[in-house]
Amino acid sequence: MPVVTSIQERLYPELPCFGCGQANPKGLRLRSYRGEGGLVTAAFTPWPEHDNGLGYLNGGVIGTVLDCHSAAAVMAEADERGWRPLGGAALAYVTAGLDVRYLRPAPLTEEVELRAAVVEADEARMTAEVSLWWDGKPRAEAVALWKRWRPRS
Repeated sequence: MPVVTSIQERLYPELPCFGCGQANPKGLRLRSYRGEGGLVTAAFTPWPEHDNGLGYLNGGVIGTVLDCHSAAAVMAEADERGWRPLGGAALAYVTAGLDVRYLRPAPLTEEVELRAAVVEADEARMTAEVSLWWDGKPRAEAVALWKRWRPRS
């Protein structure tokens, strides 16, 4: 069976981001994969340290994985369209906004699924819809706004 490389491993393997950076040994190291119709999916299993104090997945961790998973969808879209990082930047886009809605508790001890899709795209900005699912139901949803990153000195 062929080995499938994640978006993160393919497009930004040296990024030290806590959520999606493959170069951060203490991070979450999300691995996202683009499927049919542009849907990007990932599996994430929380750690015991991600407890919200009530035995469920912490909301801040949920926000982090939604942000970082939307990054994979946006970076894959940018790569497909030829919108490369500018001026030596590690990424072509950066998060400009993340509107998260918590719908129901997410488990602390079981794998959850992340889903993301770019719903609007032009070279200046992209919008992605991203969600965290468990047991056939969405647990959290977000709309992520990403803007083209032009590093300045």
